[in-house]
Amino acid sequence: MQKRPISKTGLAVTTIGFGTAPLGGMPDTYGHSVDEATARATVNAIFDSPVNLMDTSRNYGAGRSEQRIGAVIRERGGLPAGFVLSTKLDRDMDTGRFDAARARRSLEESLTVLGLDHIPMLHLHDPEHALDMTEITCPGGALDELFRMKEQGLATAIGLAMGRLDVMLPLVKDWPFDVILSHNRFTLLNRSAAELFDVAQARGITVLNAAPYAGGVLAKGSAQVRKITYQDAGEAALAPVRQIECICEDKGVAPGAAALQFSMKDPRVASTIVGVSKPERVTQTLDWATARISTQVWDALGQLAFESEDPEAHRVYRPG
Repeated sequence: MQKRPISKTGLAVTTIGFGTAPLGGMPDTYGHSVDEATARATVNAIFDSPVNLMDTSRNYGAGRSEQRIGAVIRERGGLPAGFVLSTKLDRDMDTGRFDAARARRSLEESLTVLGLDHIPMLHLHDPEHALDMTEITCPGGALDELFRMKEQGLATAIGLAMGRLDVMLPLVKDWPFDVILSHNRFTLLNRSAAELFDVAQARGITVLNAAPYAGGVLAKGSAQVRKITYQDAGEAALAPVRQIECICEDKGVAPGAAALQFSMKDPRVASTIVGVSKPERVTQTLDWATARISTQVWDALGQLAFESEDPEAHRVYRPG
């Protein structure tokens, strides 16, 4: 599988990556849980695939995502050669504190649970949900600590992974990250991250685009999933999804394949990260990535309207 560089770090990632938030068991977000055996089987399927990028976080499933990944890493005797594991510094989930000391503890927790002494890719995560942004951005704050971790050789590439664009864009303009990770904001339904991607590209910051299925509805279908970006959706909100489904059905194309390849086609996106909850989803993703989609389908999809506002602006965030 083709690989693309992460800035000037020496790392290179495949054009698809796998996200492991669902493997932590997060029913409030995804509407279902995942048991440990299935989670471990999925991690093994990822390691055995041609994909070399897997993303997790300290707070996914209250630490269960990292724990399950760490167990598999130990069973296999370490990360596969050339594999890029991405994890994140997270706030204290009880107090909301996110100062430099908390950032350091978050890294130490991840290293311990994953059984590693170094993180290939390390992001500061979800600062918009922290108690006090100044703890993050002030001199000696969490962001300074993130860059210090790179200087100390504890991480190869450092980045910013978050949602709200009004908070993210100024940070990307002000800080020399290697990489950024945005989710749900560049899909067939929504292009609100377009300016962010332009700014990152101009600054030499690599872009990872996560959640191309808008929370799952473009993969599983509007008949099964009545949520968009993890929020309940009525008939009016689901109408654009059904337009996509109609175009794809007419040409024998899986809507999930179109949603995935839409992100993969964009030259600003180095890798598209897809959340998976079982081994079969790994195989399905690889199949969708190589599915043949005609120019007529892309032309028809290109005629559809899309949203440009932040799709999670009114979401009531629950971390579970």
